[in-house]
Amino acid sequence: MMLGSDVSSLTTTAANAAARGLSIVVPVFNEAAGLTALHERLVNLARTLRARHGLGCEVVYVDDGSADSTLAIARELPADALDLQVVSLSRNFGKEAALMAGLDHARRGAVLFMDGDGQHPPTLVERLVSHWIDDGYDVVYTAKANRDNESAARRLAVRGFYALINWGARQKIPEDAGDFRLLSPRAAAALRQLPERNRFFKGLASWIGFRQIRVDYEPAPRAHGVTTFNAGRLIGLSIEGLTSFSVAPLRFASLLGVLLAVGAFLFGLSIVWEVWTTGKQVPGYPSLVVGLMTIGGVQLIMIGIVGEYIGKILSELKARPIYFVAEHSEKRADSAASETTSERTAAE
Repeated sequence: MMLGSDVSSLTTTAANAAARGLSIVVPVFNEAAGLTALHERLVNLARTLRARHGLGCEVVYVDDGSADSTLAIARELPADALDLQVVSLSRNFGKEAALMAGLDHARRGAVLFMDGDGQHPPTLVERLVSHWIDDGYDVVYTAKANRDNESAARRLAVRGFYALINWGARQKIPEDAGDFRLLSPRAAAALRQLPERNRFFKGLASWIGFRQIRVDYEPAPRAHGVTTFNAGRLIGLSIEGLTSFSVAPLRFASLLGVLLAVGAFLFGLSIVWEVWTTGKQVPGYPSLVVGLMTIGGVQLIMIGIVGEYIGKILSELKARPIYFVAEHSEKRADSAASETTSERTAAE
């Protein structure tokens, strides 16, 4: 029985990359104000990629349960210079599920993930594609060049998160890496085969291996609206990533337990030494209360950490689908062009 997967047949070269093409996956959630402008930029990008690399493109918009007119606008977008798919999920399943839905519906070879808020510049995609086609990289990921505009507390929290998730990990997750990345056909095929339902794309895209390269960039300011990722959601996402991709919290809990046990043993030795040398006994009530509160608090923390992992196990055992598609539409660039030609002929 083969426990691995052979994706060598999907290896791309500069000669066959054009034949495989590129799928651009864009999860959208309440992005009605800027979706049309983003699509125009992607159309121009598709024309550029076809002219420079002979690369056919498609865009897959995944509507993650938007409450505004995002879905209605997406339905009316033209398939100009690139194929267009609109995948509407039955409710808001979260960004990780939307990314997976886009990956499942992508029909070209390579897959590019980018956000729908306009902060990921389409002009940078040309550089990512060049690293894939010309340089032979399978995973081209982007990362923030700096965090100078963020508070010191947030920068410290980010560094602590990556330090913890990479603690003892064989495959490190690059710091500051985002979901804006390109996967070659074999890297995309490998990512599709990972069966877990609690997915952390940054970690999984790093875990699959292959040749990877980092591209630093400055995110563009949001053209409209405000981000929905507040401090609470970011903390939740961090916990989700840690418990889905790393056992570092369990190791930390074990280490903390060892340190407490050693501390308690040394404290006990100091009490024995004081009684033996001076004959004085340490007053027991305050030290007893402090000790019980410390141990009780640490035990509750450890139970909470273990509970997070038990919850993940339960979720995997239930094996529920991570998303449901309520609506799926598709437009082909060539058919759209032929329809336009037919309409003009009939009018004449």
